[in-house]
Order: sequence, then structure tokens, then C-alpha cells
Amino acid sequence: MGKVHGSLARAGKVKSSTPPVEAQEKKKKPKGRAMKREKYNRRFVNVSATMVGGKRRMNPAPAK
Repeated sequence: MGKVHGSLARAGKVKSSTPPVEAQEKKKKPKGRAMKREKYNRRFVNVSATMVGGKRRMNPAPAK
């Protein structure tokens, strides 16, 4: 069996101590083909000039 990081007595301490907040109403996300189309447009069609190096990275390091 693998080891557990920290004791399980402290599990969920942050969630239990934060006050509950009402969920906000959000716009419905497109599904299926429409979602693929939105993704394609976001990634390839209306890319800004700052993205010269090709792909957008999740956590980019500052350019040298």
C-alpha cells in the first residue's frame, strides 16, 4: 500500500470551514459538434499575434 501524505484526521478541513455560496447561473456550454467548432475557432482561427510560437501552453514561462 502507498503512503498517505498527512493524517486523514485533517481531511476536508478547508471545505468544511468555508461558508457556502449560492451557485451562479451560467450560460449553457455547447455540446458535441458545436463544442468542437468553438474549440477550433478559439485555437486556430482567431489567434492573436502574440502566439507566434505555435501552440498555447498551460503554464508558460516568460519569454527570454
